[in-house]
Amino acid sequence: MLKIAIQKNGRLTGDTIRLLGEAGIYFQHGERVLRTLARGMNLEIFFLRDDDIPEYVHNGVVHGGIVGWNIVLEKSANVEILKKLDFGHCRLSLAVPRDVNYEGLEYFRNKRIATSYPEILKKFFSEKNIPVFIEPIRGSVEISVSMGLADGIMDIVSTGSTLIMNGLKEVETVLESSAVFIGTPEMDKNARKEIMELLFRLDSVTNAQKTRYIMLNAPKEKLEEIIRLIPGVKSPTIIPLAEQGWVSVHSVIQEESFWMVLQDLKNAGAQGILVIPIEKMVI
Repeated sequence: MLKIAIQKNGRLTGDTIRLLGEAGIYFQHGERVLRTLARGMNLEIFFLRDDDIPEYVHNGVVHGGIVGWNIVLEKSANVEILKKLDFGHCRLSLAVPRDVNYEGLEYFRNKRIATSYPEILKKFFSEKNIPVFIEPIRGSVEISVSMGLADGIMDIVSTGSTLIMNGLKEVETVLESSAVFIGTPEMDKNARKEIMELLFRLDSVTNAQKTRYIMLNAPKEKLEEIIRLIPGVKSPTIIPLAEQGWVSVHSVIQEESFWMVLQDLKNAGAQGILVIPIEKMVI
């Protein structure tokens, strides 16, 4: 049976459970659930602290796991990155008091920096050849400056609102991060086959999330121009309409691209444009 680990509580938990559910994998989860069997796939799921997931995967206790890229780097675990996932986007950033006249990284020379990611921070400043004093701290990193523990911090930033509330400002990005699916490098053949099946399901969900199914009516004389605007995965489906000289065009388009070509489609004579979400998409 395939075994994977996911974050028990944290910023990745909700999106992870949602992604697996959209991939047809359903399971019990809650405050007291530490492991459970899934429905829809022969899968056992472990609920762990995010800091522990790379070690469990590295040691082969589980075959794979979903965790932040920043955690993988901090733990320096010997794991294989099987897939980058399109959620949990954040950055590890340096921040200083709002009233500081910050002019560059030299500000931090020989200063104290509080962080929950001491290894990442140590490597960053080592590569810059800037000596700093690192204060490892777990939780509530933002208040360490006002308490006099540090001159600055490095922490996870999504919107920056928490920094502002604590009188800080973001000055440097150390690392861009998002969720990744990691695997045990030396997993056996059967486990790797099962994990590839799981990743195939996840791909079908993430592909669908970025695309839309588009249908429109078009005059035949404008068909080539419209096809150039919405080429589709292979090529559009063209269906003759009852009205002479008109066809229906069906295609798949990147959602972000649709808004860029909408006016061009209308200018080319497209009518009755209908855009529909795609639940799953296998390429």
